[in-house]
Amino acid sequence: MPFYHQVVERFARTRIGGWMFVHVFNRIDRVVMGATKARFNTGAGTGFRANAVLLICKGARSGAERRVPLLSTPDGDNIVLVASKAGAPEHPAWYHNLKRNPACTVLRDGEMIACVAREASGDERDRLWALAVQNYSGYASYQTRTDRVIPVMVLSPVARA
Repeated sequence: MPFYHQVVERFARTRIGGWMFVHVFNRIDRVVMGATKARFNTGAGTGFRANAVLLICKGARSGAERRVPLLSTPDGDNIVLVASKAGAPEHPAWYHNLKRNPACTVLRDGEMIACVAREASGDERDRLWALAVQNYSGYASYQTRTDRVIPVMVLSPVARA
């Protein structure tokens, strides 16, 4: 990994860095990724990774469309998302949205992928957590900041007719 990306990841693991990624860079990436069909992102809000996706889901209470830039971890055809919120004491809103409305869409590299979301548990969660931490080590730091077990969501593509 290039030195610059290492520095950014180190910053993202700090409390202020995590806050900035969740509250500032995320908003910028929502616009940039939406406008470019997720072919481009600022890099900051998605951890400078090629695995950035734009999650499109329905709000749990409002039913309104929500767009959330996230770092994903590939697992075969599945897309793994970690509901870390930089180690905040509460789950991110998108996690509640997927729990209430598991049908969602992921925009990745110009491709719209219809998916169904579910929360991983047990051995599967442990395996996917390790895979996600390998993809972005900041998740391990985030887990030390919170008493909650950070959820791991699995988005499985829906077969195209």
